[in-house]
Amino acid sequence: MGCPDCTRNSEPSPIVCNRSAVAYTSVMREWLGQYKYRGNERYALLLGLMLDSAYLTLKKENQSAILSRKPSNIHRSWSADLLVPVPVSDSRLMERGFNQAERLADVLSRRRKVPQLPLLIRTHHTGKQSFKSRAERLADMKHAFSENPAVTTQFANWLKRKVPLNRPLQIVIIDDIYTTGSTIRACAAIIQQMGSDYGYRVEVYSLTWARS
Repeated sequence: MGCPDCTRNSEPSPIVCNRSAVAYTSVMREWLGQYKYRGNERYALLLGLMLDSAYLTLKKENQSAILSRKPSNIHRSWSADLLVPVPVSDSRLMERGFNQAERLADVLSRRRKVPQLPLLIRTHHTGKQSFKSRAERLADMKHAFSENPAVTTQFANWLKRKVPLNRPLQIVIIDDIYTTGSTIRACAAIIQQMGSDYGYRVEVYSLTWARS
């Protein structure tokens, strides 16, 4: 379906596209609530497998886009190079005991053999976004994330070993819900800059369990 957040945003988006597994219906809201807020970990694998299905759709769509642009691209395949979960604040991590985006990325990483790396940290707690307007969410996300210094060296070494400079680095941001896209865009801008610092052009995609 068309995305109103893309059409009403005047600035170019730092992400190529977002793909979600489900619409955020009342039933899906209850499922996520059981997992995210009530700690019912039986939902972890189920939600992860649903995200995996969405990843396959994302892969198929982008493979088709590659082939349609140039016949010379017939030998190029689309596959994520790296998964990056959206980080949570320290207070949210203490409250829940886990980062739901990281758990989802774990399932996808194991099934598709794509590494995940926590490239980002959250610099301040922004409160529950579900109770805020779009304008408030956008304001909240400014400067809410930064590069994770704990993995800078690991990221640099991984780039040298795994990714040739003659093609874009394809990174997928993982989160549970896409609402306004403000969180994803804030994360994507930092990731693009990180890749650029090492001489790589980065294509950032996002994969979320639900689309609100």
